[in-house]
Amino acid sequence: MLTLNPYLNFNGNTEEAFNFYQSVFGGEFIGGISRFKDSPEGEHMPVPEKDLDKIMHIALPIGKGNMLMATDALESMGQKLTVGDNFSLSLNVDSEAEADKLFSALSAGGKPTMPMGQTSWGYFGMCTDKFGIQWMVNYDNQQQ
Repeated sequence: MLTLNPYLNFNGNTEEAFNFYQSVFGGEFIGGISRFKDSPEGEHMPVPEKDLDKIMHIALPIGKGNMLMATDALESMGQKLTVGDNFSLSLNVDSEAEADKLFSALSAGGKPTMPMGQTSWGYFGMCTDKFGIQWMVNYDNQQQ
């Protein structure tokens, strides 16, 4: 089943923001808090020591079937946060074929920023569509 969720980027205060959202909406973080130091991709994505405790991924369920997710944008990795465009729409799909189809359609006339490919959690890619909207496409092949 295709789902659509907001994915927010923060300038180093994701944990503070999500503790606040948790106090407002309740619930528990799905999968806990993933920090950059926990990433198995670390050797391919070297992160400066000062950023290792920053949030790589966090997810909080809100209501039925909705998820609020986020990361810390790291300037040390060339990421520039601008309030107002510090979010993406995250599509979760049922297959790699569906992920490829949607990614191809969304990036047509736009810009792929991370081509679809295998990650430690599944099949994932990011693009900006021709209207400037940032998208993430994810197939969690470990949930089959």
